Amino acid sequence: MKRFLLATIALGLAVSGFSQTDTTATEKADTIRVGGMIIIKKGDNRDTTRERHITINSRKKKRPTNVSTNWFIIDLGFSNFDDKTNYASAETQAFALGSDEDLFKLRNGKSTNVNIWIFMQKMNMIKHVVNLKYGLGLELNNYRFSDERIKFERNPTMITRDETWKGIDKNKLAADYLTVPLMLNFNFTPQRKQGFGLSAGVSGGYLYSARQKIKDGGKKDKTKDDFDLNQWKLSYIGEVNMGPLKLYGSYATKSMWEKGLDQTPYNVGIRFGHW
Repeated sequence: MKRFLLATIALGLAVSGFSQTDTTATEKADTIRVGGMIIIKKGDNRDTTRERHITINSRKKKRPTNVSTNWFIIDLGFSNFDDKTNYASAETQAFALGSDEDLFKLRNGKSTNVNIWIFMQKMNMIKHVVNLKYGLGLELNNYRFSDERIKFERNPTMITRDETWKGIDKNKLAADYLTVPLMLNFNFTPQRKQGFGLSAGVSGGYLYSARQKIKDGGKKDKTKDDFDLNQWKLSYIGEVNMGPLKLYGSYATKSMWEKGLDQTPYNVGIRFGHW
């Protein structure tokens, strides 16, 4: 009799345990995502006696990589130069006979700068807040003159006035450089794709193409030469990131000319890139 009673009690406990396990397995789970959190609710809403469980998990944010690359960045801005030439000096008059400051005045809205950066890379140095930024690209400068008579001659290289050019449609000097920038970047919001920060450094450029281009009545004429422009350009550079808006600027360390003129070029504009 005792053995039968013990067997009956054991069988009842086993059935009860199986019933609880099976019921738990059939419970429904609701998942809700709120920002960076995952809320999981277990239990059946129809069963008011059953205990419900709510679990809150935080999704981990994707950490930025130690080296990131941005391809084909475009800069659109304006080119100009700081003119400190002594036009009364013999050297200046030998290079640009009869010239004065008015001869080199630019049409500011028409003097443009376009930079095409083939790539830029950012390397983490301190917690993705301080980074080393570098790249390679083409720096294209167009200096559009207000006085259409200015003429850049070669063999020998000199600058003169051509009175037959008075009133022509366009007269510009183009100077293009292969440029390598190197900057120290400060990113104040490293977890954001479009962050806030600034960069400062230097760039080195090599003059690979220069030309004067005029346009008159639909006819175009182009003269290619270096016109005694400096083959190398070293510049101070900087940029400011304000979310989706990015501004850049550069200022050369010395004159763009090898002799005669003291004109230091600079550029400012807007940068279009991911960071």
